[in-house]
Amino acid sequence: MARTAAVIGSKWTLLIIRDLVTGTKRFNELEKSLTGISAKTLSERLRSLDQEGILTRRAFAEIPPRVEYSLTEKGRALVTLIESMREYGQRWL
Repeated sequence: MARTAAVIGSKWTLLIIRDLVTGTKRFNELEKSLTGISAKTLSERLRSLDQEGILTRRAFAEIPPRVEYSLTEKGRALVTLIESMREYGQRWL
C-alpha cells in the first residue's frame, strides 16, 4: 500500500492519469487541462510515470517534434482505484 501511495501520491499525478484515461494526449493538451501546473512539474511527473511503467511516451521524428503520452496496462489498472477515491471524496469529504 505504501509503495502505491508513493507512486500516485505526488501532486498532479492522479489528474494526469485521469486525463490519459480518455486516450492518448500530447504535452500541450495535458498542460491546458491541468490548470495551474507548470511545464517543469508536468515534465517531471510524466517522466516519473514513464519510469514507473504507468504511461508510455512516444516521440515522433517530425518538425516541430511531437510527443504523445498514453496509459499502459499498469496505468489503466489504477483507474478503479482513482474512481474509488473520487466516490469516497464525493460521499465523505
